[in-house]
Amino acid sequence: MHEDKVRAFATDYAKAWSSQNAASVAAHFTPNASLKINDGAASVGRAAITAAAQSFMTAFPDMVVSMDSIRTRATGTTFHWTLIGTNTGPGGTGKAVRFSGYEQWTLSDTRIVKSLGHFDQAEYDRQLRDGRR
Repeated sequence: MHEDKVRAFATDYAKAWSSQNAASVAAHFTPNASLKINDGAASVGRAAITAAAQSFMTAFPDMVVSMDSIRTRATGTTFHWTLIGTNTGPGGTGKAVRFSGYEQWTLSDTRIVKSLGHFDQAEYDRQLRDGRR
């Protein structure tokens, strides 16, 4: 993908994460793509990716994901993001969180083939317990 097209794609991807429509996140992936978040098992295929996105959307009904930056190199594309939300979903702590991370993407011409997502799990857990500072 051309750099301008990648930037527009990444902006739309962040909007999808903020939409409370998990299928719109999965639509950014090829049918057999994978999404791995930290050390968790990879979600393979659009149905599994939809379920992974839905778990965040359910936990954070007011979730907003913003694109911080997008970097494209010969080795792949890195999407940097920030998530802001309140954990008011079922069993939630009621705490507000704000944390950042990134996804390392392997892209086809129009979709994500593979995404390796990373964020500071210890800080996320702390914010769920204590709220953001």
